[in-house]
Amino acid sequence: MRRTALLASAALLTTLLPLTAAAPASGADDPAPVPVDRFEGEVPFASPPAEGIFTWGSDNDDPPALRLTARDDAPEGEKVLSGTYDISGYGGFTHDFAFAEPAHDWSAHKGIRFWWDGRNNGKKVAFELKDGGADGEASELWTTSFTDDFTGWKQIELPFTDFTYRTDYQPVGGIDHILGLTETWGYAVTLPVGLKGEFAMDGVELYGKADQSLQASLRTDSAVYPTGEGGTATVRLTVATTGSAPLAEPVAVTYETAATGTADPGEDYTPVRGTVTFPAGTASGATREIRVPTREDGSAEPAETIPLKLTVTGAKPPAETPQVVVDAHGLPYLDSRLPVRKRVADLLSRMSLEEKAGQMTQAERGALTASGDIATYALGSLLSGGGSTPTPNTAEAWAKMIDGFQLRAQATRFQIPLIYGVDAVHGHNNLAGATIMPHNIGLGASRNPGLARRAGAVTAAETRATGIPWDFAPCLCVTRDDRWGRAYESFGEDPALVESMATVIQGLQGRPDGRDLDRADKVLATAKHFVGDGGTEYGSSTTGTYTIDQGVTKVTRRQLEAVHLAPYETAVERGVGTVMPSYSSLDLVGDGRGPVKMHARADMINGVLKDRMGFDGFVISDWQAIDQIPGDHASDVRTSVNAGLDMIMVPYAYKDFHATLVDEVRAGRIGERRIDDAVSRILTQKFRLGLFEKPYADTSRAARIGSAEHRAVARRAAAESQVLLKNADDLLPLRKSQKVYVAGSNADDIGNQSGGWTITWQGSSGDITPGTTILEAMRKNSARLTYSKDATAPTDGHDVGVVVVGETPYAEGVGDVGNGHDLELSTADRAAVDKVCGAMRCAVLIVSGRPQLIDDERLAAIDALVASWLPGTEGDGVADVLYGKRPFTGQLPVTWPKSEAQLPINVGDAAYDPRFPYGWGLTTLTRVPEGGAATLKALGIAAAAAEKAGAREAGRALVTKARLIVQQRAATAIAEAVAKPFAEADRLLLTGRYGAAVQKLSAAYRAA
Repeated sequence: MRRTALLASAALLTTLLPLTAAAPASGADDPAPVPVDRFEGEVPFASPPAEGIFTWGSDNDDPPALRLTARDDAPEGEKVLSGTYDISGYGGFTHDFAFAEPAHDWSAHKGIRFWWDGRNNGKKVAFELKDGGADGEASELWTTSFTDDFTGWKQIELPFTDFTYRTDYQPVGGIDHILGLTETWGYAVTLPVGLKGEFAMDGVELYGKADQSLQASLRTDSAVYPTGEGGTATVRLTVATTGSAPLAEPVAVTYETAATGTADPGEDYTPVRGTVTFPAGTASGATREIRVPTREDGSAEPAETIPLKLTVTGAKPPAETPQVVVDAHGLPYLDSRLPVRKRVADLLSRMSLEEKAGQMTQAERGALTASGDIATYALGSLLSGGGSTPTPNTAEAWAKMIDGFQLRAQATRFQIPLIYGVDAVHGHNNLAGATIMPHNIGLGASRNPGLARRAGAVTAAETRATGIPWDFAPCLCVTRDDRWGRAYESFGEDPALVESMATVIQGLQGRPDGRDLDRADKVLATAKHFVGDGGTEYGSSTTGTYTIDQGVTKVTRRQLEAVHLAPYETAVERGVGTVMPSYSSLDLVGDGRGPVKMHARADMINGVLKDRMGFDGFVISDWQAIDQIPGDHASDVRTSVNAGLDMIMVPYAYKDFHATLVDEVRAGRIGERRIDDAVSRILTQKFRLGLFEKPYADTSRAARIGSAEHRAVARRAAAESQVLLKNADDLLPLRKSQKVYVAGSNADDIGNQSGGWTITWQGSSGDITPGTTILEAMRKNSARLTYSKDATAPTDGHDVGVVVVGETPYAEGVGDVGNGHDLELSTADRAAVDKVCGAMRCAVLIVSGRPQLIDDERLAAIDALVASWLPGTEGDGVADVLYGKRPFTGQLPVTWPKSEAQLPINVGDAAYDPRFPYGWGLTTLTRVPEGGAATLKALGIAAAAAEKAGAREAGRALVTKARLIVQQRAATAIAEAVAKPFAEADRLLLTGRYGAAVQKLSAAYRAA
């Protein structure tokens, strides 16, 4: 028997649900309820901009699983919305209305109600409204909650008057702070954290009649009002009504400066009190001002607070008591003329242990329980994880959001500014419209350190223009296994190549001594992940379903020094400001310790990085990484801080970390000198960045984000990253007169060609950010072009085919081979290659973060093969080399294997028989020198002379000529006897041994 039949009888309902509390009675003249969701299938599971219900969460495990379930006890209809959840950070679901349709008007109703299947777990469930703005993802958020302290179905009624403006997070930084309800874009439910459970919900509807006398609310234009000593703070009050109607009754606001702050009345400020009245009939949105004058007392002091107590009659009061803050003044650390070390010493001497612990704490901006926590815990840093962006995702919204966070830091005693960090790993990649560079693997293929530096400079300029002074980049890992999901974050498999590309640090930071860090176009860089993350063994990971990422790197100390540590030595010499340890474990052969998490290795962080290398910046942990250290939370904190970590990224656990760190110091398990060292390092970088003088965003250069000038750098980087692996009968470059047939999954997809870490952590396929796809770029060069993604269009009559295939986006261990990924082209991609290359001469472009396997038969059918890597948003760079505007000059930064069974395979291996060796890369528009062995001999003599004279450019040019001779002779029949010395020659070239490099190439020539 369906529950809907039973609902006709109140008596039967009471009998069936003895534990259910009755819903509050509605007025007799209330309008009929208006359904929002019946969950009978009328609303799909779909993401914006379409109308639909969708899930979200802080990481891949946190979004709940949803389904429509038929239940006999459904309170309304036959189905309910049900699901399961197990949330560690945050997670829930949303119903957004279609962006193409008008927003809904809910202003005539008293509130919203729904049926909830209680589990009696005592947990709060947050319910959120999306009000005003452009759409469901660009609207104000208003929230309330109910407690699941009952069993069975209960109708939850939430009057609109119970909803408060979210102060912990607003995707747009606020529209008008008024719950107007005339433009409602949907609702969201946030499920409890730390509880594995199930839920069911049904019959969402609007109920009751709006009562204008209960709809007024008062807000202030800010929660914090900093002012210089002797200045006057102006607090603006705004009255607003639900539905934006004029006030039905007067609103009176009695105010007085409260003596509960840290400022002294009569000495630091003139006390004020009075009443402000908004008469009946006042328009919604009207404002009044209260002025609070401060006094000069002539003494040097930290910042002092003056709470302004507001007593509101006739309206809801503001969520927070506003605070006037008299800025810190006269203290030595505020004097920008003093050396940084003296400013740091002065400030450190004044700080409490709790304030020091706050500086060592980094939280995720979306995880703040309240924005006031920044001051409460004296937080030193916030970050945006991958995809953690304001809405709308614009430069203006980023700057406004971060300025709001910085304003909160002004309410602390010493007004120490936050340092905000993001993973801008290939451009300011979280920001829609930013210039997206090729990933590091492509920059490594360019072999152009100067270009890497310019790419870093563009990234820094665009990142700092949104108010962000800190970049968690570059990754200086040396990738040793193509199965690694982070392989594309590496510049290559050889430490010499990675070292050479560390010039990106100067692009980000400027000069090594840090003197440029306060510029509006520079950011603090981070060398990551220290040390050995690229050497983890396949199958050693213990993180979820990962197979290699975050696993174990087992090496001798000599191997560690030669392969993995060398790039960090270079980074320290280049003045890198921060270093991030790796999630992975290090197993040093012979030390007797076995695998030890890098975040716990004091011998490497304190001993090697700080003591031996002389690193004077600060060490920041990776995302929740200390949780992977064996032991309880207190042990994790103690071990990591004592190992040398200075700031801990605890995205959601910032309160627990702060309290635990203080407890561990007071118990003597962490020394105060260790704390002072950590905080000194953090403060040093904040002073160098100029944050004390300019904590807020300098947006004067925001117009250059995504500019033609910046995209020109990315376009060149994309062109120089292209590696021509095969070019039978000089198929490339193409001619504009040719009729071209284009196919393949990655020909026309900006998301796929940008890869992971683009707009979101994992990246995604599709039109996710402005840019030019490879197809769009090719169309600019050819008026005779046919495009068929799956190659189903007729192939007759075309001169040449171009098939663009490869991977779809992924990041970190999610992309590990064996974790739902492999190195094979997809079935559709293989079919497109086979069809096009079977019908005409063809070029195949592989857009990927690592080599893809090509068998002998398929390779034989392909006339030209290009490793395009992940070129970013500027597909014009790819077209530039395809059509001969620029020559192909890229070289393989990693070895291209014949089969997965060969992995790991790297230059220098005793057995080395790849498909294409490290350093391989044909060229176009360049004449290959003639003369064979005789020419190589002459080049060797000249190269040895260049090496002796330290003539870098001349030496490189001579080795390049020798390499072209060998490649022309070897073609694609690259035997092991050719590949091994060929690859080793490139290693020698990168270390300045030009004569020896030509000798190796001569050996490869003889074997070809």
